[in-house]
Amino acid sequence: MLSPKRTKFRKQQRGRMTGVASRGNSIHFGDYALQALEPAWITARQIEAGRRAMTRYIRRGGKIWIRIFPDKPVTMRPAETRMGSGKGSPEYWVAVVKPGRIMYEIAGVTEEVAREAMRLAAYKMPIKTRFLVRNQEEQQQEG
Repeated sequence: MLSPKRTKFRKQQRGRMTGVASRGNSIHFGDYALQALEPAWITARQIEAGRRAMTRYIRRGGKIWIRIFPDKPVTMRPAETRMGSGKGSPEYWVAVVKPGRIMYEIAGVTEEVAREAMRLAAYKMPIKTRFLVRNQEEQQQEG
């Protein structure tokens, strides 16, 4: 699973997920992409599950790019702990995803294969997503 090698601080505040993605919202590497339509925290496990589903489906063909990285630690308190005694310890990592963010890209396969692979990955995500094609996406931004 993905996680940062090292961070400046062990714990982070939760923050907000308002607005749309201003960066990482266009296709850069592949020909097809999976775009988030809702804001969410995507865990490292979910990212990995989506990646596995895609690679299993496309087998040896094509290349996959993961465009999100879980760099935010989520802390949890032990079960049945009384109030107080500070913040819990980091348990897992999440990527903060806003609407419009490209999560996965794929190239080197046909559109049907890419569409099915992205559909399998989308099932692993806790949010609504949509499938994008590179040239269609460029036309939408112009029009």
